[in-house]
Amino acid sequence: MKKYNNSIVFFTLLSFMMISCRSTRIVEEAKIKQPNILLLLSDDQSFNTINALGNKEVSTPNMDRLVSEGTAFTHAHIMGGNTGAICMPSRAMMMTGKNVQKFNNQGALTSEDETMPQLLKEAGYATFGTGKWHNNRDSYARSFTHGSNIFLGGMSNHLKVPLHDFDPSGEYLKRNRRFEDKFSSVLFREATVDFLQNYNGDKPFFAFVSFTSPHDPRMAPKEYEEMFNTEKISIPENFQPIHPFDNGELIIRDENLLPFPRTEEAVLGELASYYAMISEVDDNIGKILDALEKSGKYDNTIIIFASDNGLAVGQHGLIGKQNLYDHSIRVPLIFSGPGIKKGVLTESLVYLHDLFPTIADLVGIETPKIIHAKSLKPILDNPNETVRENVFYLYKNFQRGVRTKDWKLIKYLVDGWQTTQLFDIKNDPLEMNNLVYDPKYADELEKMTALLQECINENGDKVKLDQSDWGVNVIKSWVTKRKEKGLSLDYTGKDL
Repeated sequence: MKKYNNSIVFFTLLSFMMISCRSTRIVEEAKIKQPNILLLLSDDQSFNTINALGNKEVSTPNMDRLVSEGTAFTHAHIMGGNTGAICMPSRAMMMTGKNVQKFNNQGALTSEDETMPQLLKEAGYATFGTGKWHNNRDSYARSFTHGSNIFLGGMSNHLKVPLHDFDPSGEYLKRNRRFEDKFSSVLFREATVDFLQNYNGDKPFFAFVSFTSPHDPRMAPKEYEEMFNTEKISIPENFQPIHPFDNGELIIRDENLLPFPRTEEAVLGELASYYAMISEVDDNIGKILDALEKSGKYDNTIIIFASDNGLAVGQHGLIGKQNLYDHSIRVPLIFSGPGIKKGVLTESLVYLHDLFPTIADLVGIETPKIIHAKSLKPILDNPNETVRENVFYLYKNFQRGVRTKDWKLIKYLVDGWQTTQLFDIKNDPLEMNNLVYDPKYADELEKMTALLQECINENGDKVKLDQSDWGVNVIKSWVTKRKEKGLSLDYTGKDL
């Protein structure tokens, strides 16, 4: 009988050990199955350039696929920047979750800033980067464990992109640059596909794929250019030959891409090239998604598509992004993958740099306490949720704006002259009817002005709207600076 009891004890211990080992394997497998993240970022792509989200004149079947397979934030915004190269502060904010005023005057990352991929790397992720970085070099080395076809600059000829291989030292010396005779999007797609095909590590991965298209120069490959006939493209309803007043940046580089005054013919040509470049990016995204499926990792990968800022392309008489109208500060933002609701559109007001805490939330890691952004996971769980009642934005020292669900206010201070725009954004989404001089909206104007000052204070901005000079160093407009130097304006707005 005693022998029988010993056998029972032995088999009980053996069973316990087997269960314990199995539990350990399950925990280890759970760690391995922590979701991968694929972040696809285009360059200068406005929110209203995806077929599935309403623009039937552009061909974007792969972006459409992500819309159908996930949740699209139709009211995602950037905060703006203190430099004409909006891409740089936008990316710095996205990578850190910090507001723009927390960076230097150029809005660039510093060596002290902890980035999203850096945090993921420290949490056990393999981190891969390719494409445009447009920030400091040492932060790239701190952020990524893998990389290829890395472009550290802001813009280039799409057939002459200066590329670097991954350099763990973070030096990225100019003499080590190389060039390949391929279009930019192809270079970044090939690097990503190669990573997806060959990565067999136990760690989950974060892959950051940053295209330089559809940023100018507008030079899509011929097969994409041929897809778009200007006769089948509509001129924007808010097209204007010239912007109605000096916003401070009317002759910056971006605005000189087309002659003044704007003509419908010129804008349609620019739109055709813009759409062609977006379709080219879309095609390469499709090839990346195909490679992800073939790797067997698709079902366990959170896919995020976004852009760093929008673009005017003829709207309001503007071409570039140095303004606070929706076409320039609203961007596409789409999540798909495990745990993400499918085919959902949400109008909740969010920022692009809300990405950082959202990704951390989705994979179960803590974010630094100094983050200003907010996790969008409550909205991903329930599209009717709200994490922000308003969004605030700025451009240099002469444009400030705020938007609620229904109203939008933009204020300008250019060469000592103040201009205000108030839009009933719910009923006037193209921002065509300025209501600031209509006495019926005096209360709304007062309310929105108070809200704007409140947002300015909360974000560490120094502007005082009740002061004639806003209490800040006034930055002269490009028009004034060129006049003072006796230079040609290349601009016909003589009354500005």
